[in-house]
Amino acid sequence: MLTSREKVVYLQVNDGFGRWMESVEPFLAPLVEAADTFTGLTGVPVDLPAALFLRARLAGRELPGRTSAGGSCQLLRTGDGWAAVNLARPDDVAAVPALVALLGAEPGEGLGEAVRRVPAAEAAAGAQLLGLAASALGEAREHHVAARAERCGERRARDLEGVRVVDLSALWAGPLCARLLGQAGARVVKVESTTRPDGARSGSPAFYRWLHDGHESLVLDFASAALAEVVAEADVVIEASRPRALRRLGVVAERFLAARPGRVWVSITGYGRDDDRIAFGDDAAVAGGLAGRDENGDPTFLGDAIADPVTGVFAAQAAARSLAEGGGELLSVSMAACAASLARAPAC
Repeated sequence: MLTSREKVVYLQVNDGFGRWMESVEPFLAPLVEAADTFTGLTGVPVDLPAALFLRARLAGRELPGRTSAGGSCQLLRTGDGWAAVNLARPDDVAAVPALVALLGAEPGEGLGEAVRRVPAAEAAAGAQLLGLAASALGEAREHHVAARAERCGERRARDLEGVRVVDLSALWAGPLCARLLGQAGARVVKVESTTRPDGARSGSPAFYRWLHDGHESLVLDFASAALAEVVAEADVVIEASRPRALRRLGVVAERFLAARPGRVWVSITGYGRDDDRIAFGDDAAVAGGLAGRDENGDPTFLGDAIADPVTGVFAAQAAARSLAEGGGELLSVSMAACAASLARAPAC
């Protein structure tokens, strides 16, 4: 059986994705270690090439430069460095004129000109104030612990076989974590809101099926008591929501963990549970300092929303480790921190 590192090398030679792999390979050692740890705990190999690049392959995407592979995120030169601004939703695009004005642009200037007038931190903060996903390059690089564990319940050792995982997350990172746990024998239940289905459904159907293959599916009114009832039956919960949003729905991580020994709660956020800033894979990677360089030494995006799959692998490894040690833990997994853990790798 090939190790995760051997699979990376195999893909470079045989899969036609050599250029993609060459761009990220210098940063992959921490991710390979996490994948191999997951395999050691569960016996399930992690297909890192598929995790990192299957979506790009299915969508026919090109290697990114200062525009992300998906096209929504831009790396912009600022007064003192670089910032990423992600216009992933229609409302984000509509907010650009307000951001340009907020940054003090002259009449007729666009976003690129506006951000050049201010420091990167100010550009990112202005975008975030308007609800946009944005970051200054490397702003979270020192926060490089991928998963932080807080004990909130009693331990009870168990393996993954038959564990009930309730996946409340969406898009990529959380579902990838759920996929890996499902491959290790967990029973995964994908839960979506009647009013807010998973945004990944609007992307590649084949990629969505790959993420959720073999999982049960539930669509619930989150404002009803049904959500809390489904969560109460879980052994593991995966979510990517603001803690206060779930509390308003009667779902509280600490209460869930204290109610029964051995449970695990996986909380995936952009910057940690105490930070309400939103993030997507490209801008979170930039926040962590996970970026390439062009021939002039200027930053470029790496991979396809790379903080998403990286976070999914780290989250799965943390969940498997916690279950093996008895659980009772709230795992806080920050996308920016996961990216930062890779960004530091070449200097190690």
